[in-house]
Amino acid sequence: MRIILLSENFPPEVGAPQIRLYEIGKELIARGHQVEVLTAFPHHPHGEIPEEYKGKFYQFENYDGIPVHRTWIYPSPKGSFLRRLGSYFSFTFSAFYSVFKAKPADVIICTSPPLFLGITGYIASKLKRAKFIFNVADIWPESAVELGILKNETCIRLAEKLERFLYKKAWKIATATEGIKEYMLKQGKGEEDVFLLPNGVNTDQFTPGIENAEKLEALNMTGKKVFTFAGRMGYAQALDSVLKAAKLIQDRQLDHIAFLFIGDGPEKQKIVKMAKEMDLRNVTFHDPVPVSEMPNVYAITDFSLVTLKNIDLFKGARPSKIFPALSAGVPVIFSGVGESEELITQNKCGIISEPENPEDLAEKVIECAEMSEEDYEELAWNGRRFVEREYSWRSIVDDLEENIKEEPVELFESC
Repeated sequence: MRIILLSENFPPEVGAPQIRLYEIGKELIARGHQVEVLTAFPHHPHGEIPEEYKGKFYQFENYDGIPVHRTWIYPSPKGSFLRRLGSYFSFTFSAFYSVFKAKPADVIICTSPPLFLGITGYIASKLKRAKFIFNVADIWPESAVELGILKNETCIRLAEKLERFLYKKAWKIATATEGIKEYMLKQGKGEEDVFLLPNGVNTDQFTPGIENAEKLEALNMTGKKVFTFAGRMGYAQALDSVLKAAKLIQDRQLDHIAFLFIGDGPEKQKIVKMAKEMDLRNVTFHDPVPVSEMPNVYAITDFSLVTLKNIDLFKGARPSKIFPALSAGVPVIFSGVGESEELITQNKCGIISEPENPEDLAEKVIECAEMSEEDYEELAWNGRRFVEREYSWRSIVDDLEENIKEEPVELFESC
């Protein structure tokens, strides 16, 4: 089958959408499919295009065996909502050049957000005479409204109209979570037209590792129980609650407990400043590391921290950082409710704490730090078996192939 993956983001950028497309692309190619990626020049998360791409409108490259077409984008990591819109639309239109450069296709899988890229995906499917699959990783504009990012009522109405149009025109919709799938069914899509395309993990890369004594010594964490938050430090992660929990633990003089923050994001400076003001000696910040280095991070981690704000929007969230940790044999402390809570509870691979409740999080961290080796090993191996069974990229691509296989359907409805 000939498949185009259309997304604003792709490696060498780091993040859940980037990893998902890269791993799916590699697996599809390994199975004999023709795959091409249409994406923007790298720009996330700092809003800076690397020197090797500056001054260019288009570039074709082979990224680790995956054919990739890149076109210009106006990068805007911060600033007004209008600037972010400008960034979204710049690639929405420039991507058409890659559409014309790409080979014929049977299926175009377009990732949202941004919602506007669905315009490109839909028109490209007509130009290529291909099936249009809309891969929805976040419900937009609803999520932007709930987070306070989008407030203009006219923009909201227009975005909602575009949203309904794209859902209607999509041959099928691939959703990142069960919650988004339920939303699509409520929007009128048939059960056979919606399928799950979740975040997953390379279970060959993320395996239980041997503790790195040198790394622990370099971080001044030798002999300590290490609780690691690794990933984007943004508004949604409610990291102020983690710092408050760390303060409660420090005040109890539990010096054998250490917190490690690895990553970057719009809230990092604020969180680092807050930690200094609180005089937290049990918290260490580390720059982001490439995905290839993350197994080494988990090798020195006792528990992975995954936290979310306590809002209804996140009840259907499945943070991608859950699966690499579990695959590496590291249990998860999840501060949140909803789908992720159910996954962890049902598969007995972690501990749940109340979202944005520092007192409860502190108690759960202490409970985990004092856990018996037998109980810890049970959580660790439960998690490993769980992701091998349901969230390896092999199993995810098995489902994808099943859902995009040739069927006698009417492809070309009128515009």
